[in-house]
Amino acid sequence: MTTEQQLPEHPRPNPARTIVYMITSFVFRLVQFVLIVVGATVGVGTVVVWVGFPILLATTAFVRWSGDAERRWARTMLRTPLTKVERLPLEGQSMTRRWLTRLTDPTTWRDLAYLMIAFPLAVAELPVAIASIVLLPMAIWVTPWLGWLHGNLALSLLGPNRTKKLEEKAEHLQASRARGVDAAEAERRRIERDLHDGAQQRLVAVAMSLGRAKSKFDNDPAAVRDLIDEAHADAKLAVSELRDLARGIYPAVLGDRGLDAALSAQAAKSPIPVDVSVDVEPRPPAAVETTAYFIVGETLTNIAKHSGATEAVVKVWRSETHVIVEITDNGHGGAEVRPGGGLAGLADRAATIDGVITVVSPVGGPTVIRADLPCQW
Repeated sequence: MTTEQQLPEHPRPNPARTIVYMITSFVFRLVQFVLIVVGATVGVGTVVVWVGFPILLATTAFVRWSGDAERRWARTMLRTPLTKVERLPLEGQSMTRRWLTRLTDPTTWRDLAYLMIAFPLAVAELPVAIASIVLLPMAIWVTPWLGWLHGNLALSLLGPNRTKKLEEKAEHLQASRARGVDAAEAERRRIERDLHDGAQQRLVAVAMSLGRAKSKFDNDPAAVRDLIDEAHADAKLAVSELRDLARGIYPAVLGDRGLDAALSAQAAKSPIPVDVSVDVEPRPPAAVETTAYFIVGETLTNIAKHSGATEAVVKVWRSETHVIVEITDNGHGGAEVRPGGGLAGLADRAATIDGVITVVSPVGGPTVIRADLPCQW
C-alpha cells in the first residue's frame, strides 16, 4: 500500500514496451494526422456552404477522443502518470453550442498540439525502434531514454494544465499541513504523558522524601539518611528520564554528528541485527534529519515487535532534491497503512515536510518501507 499525495514523477519506461509503443504508434499517428489535417482543411473550405460545420464538429470530437486514447496508451506503455483530464461540461447543450465549447476548451488545443507534434516524432522514432530489435545496446540505453522524453512531452501537453496543477499542489499542501498539525499534537500529548507518568512522579517522590527527612532531622538521624538516599536515587532516575525524553525530542548525537552516527546508535540498540548505510552529503536540513531519524527509529521498533524478522537493513542516501530512507526486513510481511496505525503515523510525520512514505509488504515478506523527504520547500 502506498501513502502518496504529491504529483507522481515519470519513471523510465520498460525497453520492450517502448519498442512496441514506437512501432505501433506510427500507424495510429499516421491515421490521426491524415484525418485531422484533411478534416480541418475540408471543413474550413466548405464552411461557407454549411457542409463544413459537421465536418469540423466531427474533427474536433476526433481530436478529443484521440487525446484521451493517447493518455491511456502512454500511461500503459511508457508508465507516464497521465490521468483523465477535466473538460468543460457539454451536457444540455445543442450541437453547435457543444462545438463552440470544445473550441474554447484549452484541453482541446493541447490535444491538437500533441497530435500534430506526435506524428513527426513517430516518423523519427520508428527507425530507432526497428534498429533496437536487433541492436541490444540501443534497446537497453537509447530507446528507454527516448521513451522517457516522449512521456515527458505527453505529460506536459496531455497532463493537467497549470491551474489544475496549482490546485492539486494547494490541496496537497493543505492536507500536509493538517497532518503535520495532528502529528505535532500527538507528539505534544506524548511528551505530556511521559512527563506526568515519569519525571514528574519521580520529582514528587523526591520532594516527599526530603519533607519526611526534614521532619525527622532532629529525632531520627538514621531514618533521615535512608530518606535522603531514597530521594537521591529518585532524583537520578528523574534526571535519566528527562534525558531520555529530551533525546526523544531531538537527540544530541544527531545535532552533533549527523544521521550516520545517530542511526548507527539506533541500530546498536535494536534487538535484531541492523545493517546501516548512510550517504547524505552535503548534510541535509535539520528538519529532514530529524524526520529521517524518527522514521528509522519507529520502523525498527515496529519490526522488532511485529514483523518476526531476524535482520533488517537501513539505507539512507541523497539525490539532488531528496533524502531517501529505505528500511528492509525479512519478516513475514503483510504490513499496511491503516488509519491510526504506526505506519500512518510515519506517513503523517513525513507529511510535515512534504515527504512521502511508500510501503511494499507482500505476505511472506520482505517488507520495504521507503521515505522520500524533500530537502527544499
